[in-house]
Amino acid sequence: YQQPIGEHIRALRKSLLYCLGTVVSIFLIIITFYSDILMQFLAEPIKARGIQFIYLGLAEAMTAQLKVSFIVAFILASPVIFWQLWNFVKPALYENERKAVILFTFISIALFITGVCFGYLVVFLSAITFFVYMGENLATPMLSISEYVGFLFGFILPFGLVFEIPVVTFVLCKMGIVNVESLVRIRKYVVLFIFIVAAFLTPPDALSQVLMALPMLALYEAGILVVRFACK
Repeated sequence: YQQPIGEHIRALRKSLLYCLGTVVSIFLIIITFYSDILMQFLAEPIKARGIQFIYLGLAEAMTAQLKVSFIVAFILASPVIFWQLWNFVKPALYENERKAVILFTFISIALFITGVCFGYLVVFLSAITFFVYMGENLATPMLSISEYVGFLFGFILPFGLVFEIPVVTFVLCKMGIVNVESLVRIRKYVVLFIFIVAAFLTPPDALSQVLMALPMLALYEAGILVVRFACK
């Protein structure tokens, strides 16, 4: 049974409004009751090293809290968002396609969370220690809370995206764009490209660049294995 286009538009509108309402509701709860706890948690790596934050504008501290609260609200609402999107596209899929999409989604989410955790626990904390050590004899650190929040999320979110390399490789294989031979043939160019990307995505120090590049290289090799065994 094929529904008219108007029915699809109304269903999509309903799903989007439900997702928006969920994000806004969680955001209001967080900003009202938990924003201070979140800020204390995110600031702990800096305060543990004896450094205090400052804010340069009257609204800077509030803007940082709003930004953190919204990002966390979106993350917490993501299961509802995925569920609404799934309910919208599910009627158009066959049974085997539904199973493949569910597996694909869970693997993608797991890789993204792993990448974010790795970026924060391993690379970000190591980078903070490195920067503090390099600058402690030169000047007194005075960190802006807004710049720190932007630096934090701009640092760890790319790791979540980078960990999706095996999934992207699998999709490109299924589309017929790449195969094992082509991936092996361009490996040396990929290594150079990975270090260039890592240099752009990380702070200007060799430690952070290497700590991002090594997982990317490992994930590229994992992508080759995925193509070798899953795309036959």
